[in-house]
Amino acid sequence: MLRFLAIASLLLACACWPRTADAQVRQCIASDGSLVYTDRQCADIGGTERPASQAAVGISGQRLYRGGCSRSVQDLVYSLSSAIQSGDANQIAGVYDWAGMSTGNAYRLMSRLEAIAKRPLVDVQPMYAGGTNEYGYAVVEFDADTGAVVSKPPRKPHLIGLRVEQTLGNNSTPSRTVFALRKNLGCWWVRL
Repeated sequence: MLRFLAIASLLLACACWPRTADAQVRQCIASDGSLVYTDRQCADIGGTERPASQAAVGISGQRLYRGGCSRSVQDLVYSLSSAIQSGDANQIAGVYDWAGMSTGNAYRLMSRLEAIAKRPLVDVQPMYAGGTNEYGYAVVEFDADTGAVVSKPPRKPHLIGLRVEQTLGNNSTPSRTVFALRKNLGCWWVRL
């Protein structure tokens, strides 16, 4: 009987012993709107928990990183903008289509990407052809003799690239880089 009481009290003590919880990383939205990763409760740091469904959703509302690539042009614009703003050529290289490139060309390209990464970013915009100019406005043509508007059926604009507007080191001289686009296996990539 004494042995039974000793074992029962030992089991009771083990059941009451405080357990250590597994660490869980939470994504919290701080009061200033920034995203904070923590192992504490979001309320403890003055934030609210970010819903899991929003964690991997891009600008287009689709999942951003299924397979680690941009699934829409809007997500590619965001990824390229973020990569340039980081100042890290390796992040820009992460959205570049390297297929079929030789080692020598890859080294030369990385030098170009490093130069792009060092310049301050102004804007990244999609470029369209057909029916609009480079700023996205409809092109209106006039007859040279009569001055009348020449009516042509508008062509459906199609996406041809991304235009990156930057400034040089003096922050006043403009610099423009145009990236071509390539869609491969459901992912959008840039090329020079």
